[in-house]
Amino acid sequence: MKFNKEGRYHKLDAVIVGAGLAGLRAALEIAKTGKRVAIVTKVYPTRSHSGAAQGGIAAALGNVADDSLEMHMFDTIKGSDYLGDQDIIEFFVNEARKTVYELENMGVPFSRTEDGKINQRPFGGHQSPRACFSADITGHVLLHTLYEQCVRHKVLFFNEFQVFSLLIKNNIANGVVAWDIRHGGFHTFHAKAVLLATGGYGRAFEITSNAHANTGDSLALILENGLPLEDMEFVQFHPTGVYKHGILLSEACRGEGGYLTNGKGERFMENYAKDKMELAPRDVVSRSEQTEINQGRGIDGKDYVYLDMRHLGSKKILDRLPQVRELALNYLKVDMITDPVPIQPTAHYSMGGIPANINTEVILDAKGTVVRGLYAAGEAACLSLHGGNRLGTNSLQDAATFGRVAGQSISKFIAESPIEELSQNHLDNANGKVSALRDGKGKERHSEIREELQKNMTKLVGVFRKEEDMLKLKSIIKGLQERFKDVSIDDKGDVYNMDLFEAFEVGNLLEFSEVMVEGAIARKESRGAHFRTDFPKRDDEKWMKHTLAWKTKDGVKLDFSKEVVTYMDRFPPIERKY
Repeated sequence: MKFNKEGRYHKLDAVIVGAGLAGLRAALEIAKTGKRVAIVTKVYPTRSHSGAAQGGIAAALGNVADDSLEMHMFDTIKGSDYLGDQDIIEFFVNEARKTVYELENMGVPFSRTEDGKINQRPFGGHQSPRACFSADITGHVLLHTLYEQCVRHKVLFFNEFQVFSLLIKNNIANGVVAWDIRHGGFHTFHAKAVLLATGGYGRAFEITSNAHANTGDSLALILENGLPLEDMEFVQFHPTGVYKHGILLSEACRGEGGYLTNGKGERFMENYAKDKMELAPRDVVSRSEQTEINQGRGIDGKDYVYLDMRHLGSKKILDRLPQVRELALNYLKVDMITDPVPIQPTAHYSMGGIPANINTEVILDAKGTVVRGLYAAGEAACLSLHGGNRLGTNSLQDAATFGRVAGQSISKFIAESPIEELSQNHLDNANGKVSALRDGKGKERHSEIREELQKNMTKLVGVFRKEEDMLKLKSIIKGLQERFKDVSIDDKGDVYNMDLFEAFEVGNLLEFSEVMVEGAIARKESRGAHFRTDFPKRDDEKWMKHTLAWKTKDGVKLDFSKEVVTYMDRFPPIERKY
């Protein structure tokens, strides 16, 4: 073994982990102030998962129909099943217009109306068309535009680096330790502030739209540092994943007028959301699909239904949805111009994550106590903007808006704060993790543990949940965690050691999955994406509150004292119908 235990050292004003939309937007904001900021990412920036977002970015511009900030706010609150913090949502919808026009001015090539305005399409749960889009590659063009701007403003990039350790001293974050995947060896990124913007964690599930990189690494680092995660039981399943693969066919398909049909050829959404039909929110549509499948009305009795686009015609499909058509062709050999596409619900988005306030500062308790110098934004964070369920196109807006907010907050913090000195043993934790995996003599294979976790997560804590299944899953995860202690890897090298990094990722999946399951067992109600067949009703009297969860030596500790912020006079909780 020849890896360098001392590593290389970088002194910065700020370090950002993750190069998706939130990380890039924050870095750009900081770089504009002349501060030294670096992005550390385990993939090349333009391969970040934000680029997979297809349908649009939400803002109440009103370019193709009447719309208002009040309507956007109400739709988001209702979509969250009233668990979203309404002060955060109000700020969000007010900033959304500014965000879209900023991106347009940076050069994002939005699709246009005939009179030259940014075009907007309908999306599930929105009363008005407010998804600003670029064909069906919206995330792609946003990501590339922001990356170009970051290069222009001399943001430092450390591409293909895996973060192994988050450094916190005296309740102040002061950097991260990461392994150079391409060349080997540790690098210490010593900074005044750290932003965690690592995206979602859908790879805990077998059928998921998430990229292979989405393994919740920063969530495991948060738990390791004795900090909590919030609302982890809320995981959104998208209705239109490619059958067996989970790869996403954008909600834009339904926004443009696509139908969902069952094995009898019926547009079954009429039975579940008569007013909104296919444009009901994702949690409602996914449950409807799964109900059809469970009751034997899938196509040919199998576990999928159809997305039917044929009536839209080839011109509209090729103009508005070219990438979606290509995905169906590549993975199913189905041309949506002539044939319906097999789809099924797929684990898609994480409403829960690292608890943070409106300034994106990470908090450590229900009182809102701040961890100084530590920030979170994008899907990795939980400001509780989305509550129990996210509306489509609010995610790109979340990442871009709160990426900018994070950049502003960090810029202010680093201008006023000295850098916290590193501990002498700051490399020990990261060294210990690498050594444990590379020196391990056990016979367990991390790939087998990952597959068993993913299979059981999809089966036992998926679209529908019940206590009996989740208690079984809790026991399975405990067993997998014990087996993981006996994992060994074959590759002992320094360079592109994917055996090492995949093993590390499996360990992370196991850590936060346990928290997710504990929260789901404890929340004895159905709300948003968390639907329990044994508690099928929403219970506002007992459960209008957030879940905070810590990992302790005695197991997962839960706290439900963080109340939901509501404007009861303006937006009181009502029954959620579509």
